[in-house]
Amino acid sequence: MKKLTKIALISAVLAMTLGINISAQAQEKRLLTLEDQFAFRQISDPQLSPTGDWIAYTVTNTDLKNETQDKHIYMTSWDASRTLHLTNGKDSEYNPRFSPDGKYLAFISSRESGKQQIWLLNLAGGEAEKISDFADGVSDFVWSGDSKRLAVIASEPAPETPFNGKTPPPIVIDLFHFQENGVGFIDKSREHLYVLDLATRKTEILTPGSFNESLPAWSSDSKNIAFVSKRGENSERNNNWDLYVIAAQPGAKARQLTTFSGPDSDPDWGSRPAWSPDGKSIAYLQGGSPKLIEYAVYHLAVIPALGGTPRLLTSSLDRNVVKPHFTKDGKSILFLIEDDGNVHLAKIPVAGGKIERLLAGRRNISNFDLGRDDKIALLSSTPQQPSEVFAFKGKDLRPLSHQNDQLLAQLNLATTNEITFDSKDGTEIHGFLVKPPNFQSGKKYPTLLMLHGGPVGQFTNQFMFNWQLFAAHGYVVVGVNPRGSSGRGEAFSKAIYADWGNKDAQDIIAGADYAIASGIASPSRLGIGGWSYGGMLTNYTIAQDTRFKAAVSGASESNILATYGTDEYIYDVEQELGVPWKNLNTWLRISFPFLHADRIVTPTIFLGGDKDGSVPLQNSEQMYQALKSLGIDTQLVVYPGQSHGISKPSYQRDVLERYLAWYDKYLIPSTTTTGK
Repeated sequence: MKKLTKIALISAVLAMTLGINISAQAQEKRLLTLEDQFAFRQISDPQLSPTGDWIAYTVTNTDLKNETQDKHIYMTSWDASRTLHLTNGKDSEYNPRFSPDGKYLAFISSRESGKQQIWLLNLAGGEAEKISDFADGVSDFVWSGDSKRLAVIASEPAPETPFNGKTPPPIVIDLFHFQENGVGFIDKSREHLYVLDLATRKTEILTPGSFNESLPAWSSDSKNIAFVSKRGENSERNNNWDLYVIAAQPGAKARQLTTFSGPDSDPDWGSRPAWSPDGKSIAYLQGGSPKLIEYAVYHLAVIPALGGTPRLLTSSLDRNVVKPHFTKDGKSILFLIEDDGNVHLAKIPVAGGKIERLLAGRRNISNFDLGRDDKIALLSSTPQQPSEVFAFKGKDLRPLSHQNDQLLAQLNLATTNEITFDSKDGTEIHGFLVKPPNFQSGKKYPTLLMLHGGPVGQFTNQFMFNWQLFAAHGYVVVGVNPRGSSGRGEAFSKAIYADWGNKDAQDIIAGADYAIASGIASPSRLGIGGWSYGGMLTNYTIAQDTRFKAAVSGASESNILATYGTDEYIYDVEQELGVPWKNLNTWLRISFPFLHADRIVTPTIFLGGDKDGSVPLQNSEQMYQALKSLGIDTQLVVYPGQSHGISKPSYQRDVLERYLAWYDKYLIPSTTTTGK
């Protein structure tokens, strides 16, 4: 008999005395449920203090009962010995930014006024103080290197139209691009660049006019600010964002640095320009051909701060890169690479040369901040772990935040495997396969094909709550990155250019074939679903393959011709598809799920927000009406006041409840036979 240690002996005595199986109790874990949806905390925006001793970040908690999402700021020491819950006001606080001298932490909050303003917290002690008072609030800010001023992006309100309090005045529209999701009809307000003086609390505008400015970045000497703007006579008819520099004083004139005809540091890429430590050059992102719109790969570029010819450092890398940061010695630039189901941290010499992947593997790094002594704070997720803050130096990666550890310790999560298979024409397709936690080899499972939006986007090696929920509910989940996805180069993305629902639908169907051929998926119990373009691709797929027994189509469209002019994508669709009166055949061809709805036999539920400006609800209404007319089981679920992304917690919960209920209705009947 194996000799027991003293601790083990005490445990055994306790177990016998209390009738408890301590070993089993310690190992027992439960399956994830819908009740866990808002138990997870969302971590974002890690920021290193100037000394590198502390990392500030934002933690978001969702309160289902009160229909709120509260954001608060935490700080964790570099050695992970201390964690401070720094802000806990009734209103949210986010966007933490240390002053370069280390004395203050500034953040954005709607405390007091209801508008998003800049607040200042003295790290030596005391209450936070509101230091800005913009009429429509603040959307972004950055500290100057001398800690004396902040560059601020804030909206200049549009002139008010007289209103008698009874009948609203008519809305007069004269813009080409006249609406945006979450905004509605676009007015004449503009986002401008301001400078806020810390000592006097006074603000001065640097860029008045009729254009929007974004992504400010201070020069190292605190004299100039780089920013991004889209200007020119036809600015609303193109995506030609350019990089500008302006002296940080009123009356200064902005200098245009980049002249590339496509986008430079498009604000949608979320990547601020970065000055070199010596102030002589600026790193930014250069897009591709304007005709390729979002299908084009964007590269890391460097341009002299006084003007000149930019150098593309990653022109030979057929991958998107984001978030450039100069190293403190100015010799290299760190950035993130979006690569085939992952996002990695990499470095390249400013002079050009070999790209070094500092942190790779099966992970999704969504943000990072670079401090002194090569210290890096980054936000990383894996299939088994939601995003948390990590400390990274050299080759040492250490967890700093542990916001979800307690919950994860209770859960028996599903495993996520990477898969590869060939599509109909032989193209190699990549994706992910998630097996139920208690998976039994040889058993065939109801299987869900999950489709991402974009279409230029990708599923990555990150924690996916909905996939875990479906798997815990007994489903196999197949997440496919079909052609049109990013992460595998420009040719792979643009393969569906003006040809939606053809090659990408073939790739999805091949994913179903793969799961069946692997002996995992029950061929008679296949489901499919997605949101945005994922919903569109759902419609395209069920109009070609009748094997799917249930479908969920969120915020989708199918009658593309009827959508012209009703959404926010007028520039994109005219670039890609041309105008309907000249390219009618193209518009009709990609509208086939609606025009040939009689090919669909799959029971389908359509969901969407009634304020969706990206894919207006009329699209779901049309598909619902078509299937209803054909006698196919269908539902239309409308979320009042919601735009393209469902933001109200109770509605977010409702979406997942309906996914499960719809799939269960058709894929998990009361009596099933294994193998069917």
